[in-house]
Amino acid sequence: MISPRALAPLLSYLHGLRVAPDPSLRYAITPLDEVLESYRVFLEGERGLARATVAKYERLARVFMADVAGPDGIVVQELTSGHVTGFMVRYCAGLNPWSAKGMVVALRSLLGFLHVAGHVSTSLVAAVPSVPGWSQSALPRGLDTMKVTALLDSCDRGTAKGRRDYAILVVLARLGLRSIEVANLRLDDIDWRGGELIICGKGNQVEPMPLPTDVGDALADYVRHGRPRGPSRALFLITRAPWNGLTPMGVREVVSTAGKRAGLDGRVGTHRLRHAVACDLLRRGAALTEVAQLLRHRDQRITATYAKVDQAALVALAQPWPGAS
Repeated sequence: MISPRALAPLLSYLHGLRVAPDPSLRYAITPLDEVLESYRVFLEGERGLARATVAKYERLARVFMADVAGPDGIVVQELTSGHVTGFMVRYCAGLNPWSAKGMVVALRSLLGFLHVAGHVSTSLVAAVPSVPGWSQSALPRGLDTMKVTALLDSCDRGTAKGRRDYAILVVLARLGLRSIEVANLRLDDIDWRGGELIICGKGNQVEPMPLPTDVGDALADYVRHGRPRGPSRALFLITRAPWNGLTPMGVREVVSTAGKRAGLDGRVGTHRLRHAVACDLLRRGAALTEVAQLLRHRDQRITATYAKVDQAALVALAQPWPGAS
């Protein structure tokens, strides 16, 4: 489902070309649109969530409402726990635990809002089933140096798109940023003289990071020879008009496409580059506290998972097998 608000930029552009209907004609706004719009305002104003998180929650809310409505439609006031559990069973079939948990969090947020705002008489939050999963059960899947080099070499730096993709990959491979942090970068976040890059991280936390020479060179090459000129202050732009800023999904697509070009096995995502940065630091003798500082982890327990791939430290801790010679 696509909201009227999401279509507004496209309709404005088409109207300017005189190929769209007169914007003075009013289109009916459904009660569901009004509920979801008030939910978006709640997420932004009351919860203070980041823009990308709000967009994700709103999208998943539309998926849920479209699913439970069915061909005959359903009003919000008629929602029951059966609708909730039935949707989760259908939606989560075939999903990995992390994707399913993302829907659990988003759906509980929506149902909590519907109750607080008076759209449903009883809270249905408890009707959302939990997704089984065990934290720290998997090993971080990074990329070795040769594979990172292959990713970078796959970019055609003779083209504007290649310069952009190369700069994105260098930023990810050297600084370990998240996809949303790369998408949030703006031209004003680069301090060329001071050698710093301002990062807007989780929870809208703003932190400066050192700008390595190779990262600065890649960014300068893109800004001077690859970035389209236009009003947007976003650092990384899409490669076609109207040259808007690249989204977090767009950043992930850049990495995934580069992995396919390089012939790498398995799915290559931004977090594998983030893991690669952490694993490389440990191999070079960095402490977990230093890894946490670079990755900007607020919870040290998240960083502790990298201890499982610190082979030198694990060998020192290993005890001889009783009776072994």
